[in-house]
Amino acid sequence: MFLLDDIFLAPIRGVAAICQKVREAAREDLEQQEQAVMAALAELHQELESHRIGDEEFDRRECELLDRLDACRQTGGDDCT
Repeated sequence: MFLLDDIFLAPIRGVAAICQKVREAAREDLEQQEQAVMAALAELHQELESHRIGDEEFDRRECELLDRLDACRQTGGDDCT
């Protein structure tokens, strides 16, 4: 009986394993996108501190980056590129 169970459940287990791998890859991609936005925010702060950009430019770009970060976290990464 257990042998038949293994034979019949093998395809389902295979699909489940593939789904898990896809989920892990998507999570890694999302983390990389969030890290990229965070790095861009850090660079933006450096530009402001070194007076390469003004307050208005900083505010505009920071708002865009924060919107991208929010999109990454809310939609699972679909809109954060």
